[in-house]
Amino acid sequence: MIKERKKNLYNLAIWTWSWVATLAIATFGSKYIWDDHRVLTALAVSVNFVHGILMIIANRKMFNNFDELERKIHLESLALTLGLAVVVGLSYSLLEVTNLIANDAEISNLVIFIGLTYLILVTINTRRYR
Repeated sequence: MIKERKKNLYNLAIWTWSWVATLAIATFGSKYIWDDHRVLTALAVSVNFVHGILMIIANRKMFNNFDELERKIHLESLALTLGLAVVVGLSYSLLEVTNLIANDAEISNLVIFIGLTYLILVTINTRRYR
């Protein structure tokens, strides 16, 4: 069981870092590497999309290897994170649309919020149930 968990965690880490790397290539490649070539940019975005799907599959495989308590901890954390992401994300967008904030509502801010929320909730739920 521990060997399988380490294998799944390693696999998830590989796919996560490859997704991050392909995201960086797709984001900055057209500007710094291939000078706005549309076909290469579309290819880079497609490769990034495929790596994202493979990362999700690796994540699901790891979750399927969790015991009942770990699944409960992560399910509650994911449910609250999803709800908060929708409410906060739409409110953040509404602030921009109604010009109550001067800057643009950037998706990167929401992604950071989601990541931090999930991390905090997993920590809280782990302490709560153990």
